[in-house]
Amino acid sequence: MEVAQPSQVDTTGPAMETHKRLPKVQHIVPNHLVDDLKPQHLNRGVLIPLKTTQEVRQDHTIVHALITRAPTKSANEVIGALRESQAEGNGNTLPHLRRCAKPADLPAHLKTQFMNDTPIGRQIHTSKSNWIYIIVGEAKDFSNEQVVASLSAIEGLEQEPFLTTIPVPLLAPTSQVQAAMWSSQFWPTVYRKNNPLGPHPSMVARGTDEIKEDASLWITLAHRVAVQAKESGIGEAMGAVVIQRSENGTELVALAGDARWHQECGGLGLPSNPMTHCVLRAISMVAQKLVRHERRAAGIPITKPNLEYDAFQDSPLLELEKQCFEQEHPSQDGYLCHGLELYVTHEPCVECSMGILHSRMGKVVFCKHMPRTGGLSSDDRPDGGGRGLGLFWRRELNWSLLAWEWERDGVPDLPDVDPTTHV
Repeated sequence: MEVAQPSQVDTTGPAMETHKRLPKVQHIVPNHLVDDLKPQHLNRGVLIPLKTTQEVRQDHTIVHALITRAPTKSANEVIGALRESQAEGNGNTLPHLRRCAKPADLPAHLKTQFMNDTPIGRQIHTSKSNWIYIIVGEAKDFSNEQVVASLSAIEGLEQEPFLTTIPVPLLAPTSQVQAAMWSSQFWPTVYRKNNPLGPHPSMVARGTDEIKEDASLWITLAHRVAVQAKESGIGEAMGAVVIQRSENGTELVALAGDARWHQECGGLGLPSNPMTHCVLRAISMVAQKLVRHERRAAGIPITKPNLEYDAFQDSPLLELEKQCFEQEHPSQDGYLCHGLELYVTHEPCVECSMGILHSRMGKVVFCKHMPRTGGLSSDDRPDGGGRGLGLFWRRELNWSLLAWEWERDGVPDLPDVDPTTHV
């Protein structure tokens, strides 16, 4: 399989700029492969955004934070002294917690605790207070002795500066409701309308708005090519469709059915061919269209190898595949599938999920969740099968995308596949 070379590829973070730049597009470019589906297959079904691995498992991590208190007039001096006592390179790891809090704003259990600790604490909490509580930072990042030494030099503080630890959430809240709950349970908390555990909520909402009208159309087309693959005997009833969404409208780029049984792996003795899954075949067809355009533009002949056994099976085999493959790519610039959208009948396996990431796909929508073999979802696998990988959004990978599960509405069921099947 030949792949077009990248021009400029962002390898340091999510490719989310596409979602910010593109306007909401409702126009679907006419194409005889989908025109007959439009009357019955628009605005159908429900899109459910996938949760990241952190959203599923790590949203309640608790750490211990150091706090102190000082007269309000000395607050800035205290904060400055705390910064100087902090080890070099350790920034504020708790930016979602308010740095300063009035005694009246503390959770009830902290008020009770601090009020009964010392006589000065009782005085601070039982009269109109001119004191304020200050978060020092995560306890592991500070030496108590060094903090006390820094605070002791500030005029107006207690002879023995107040210093204690409290449990606090390590990660920022993902909603206003959660921030309010944490403010009453831990410490006054700020919700900044972001999501430290995954894509920003506004990004997910905008992406959903962009695709919700025609997602059912592309899922239906993927269903149609899946049926052809099954009926022809080349593979399982699985299909994938790749589209491009731009200011010019939404256009079909590639489609492919599963071909794992075609040529039966050339007598290699394998039960199926993982390189012929519908997702990898569709990505390869996008690459071939780009290469075809480049060679035509450069005046280079277009030749194909004559292989007795083709490991990828990425030549069009089905009638729908052939008709789509004959059509030109709507945009011949850029890297492979950068910013494109993939619609697939079943959740892609780990192999195909990584292929999706490496091709720089922008959005993925699948119809049937594969809890035992899928690579995009983060939900734990059944029967002790381990944790889902949530590959669509992981911090340690150099690419992220948006992904949804599409709940069926109006698309007939496909033939059942074994739950351990890789798609």
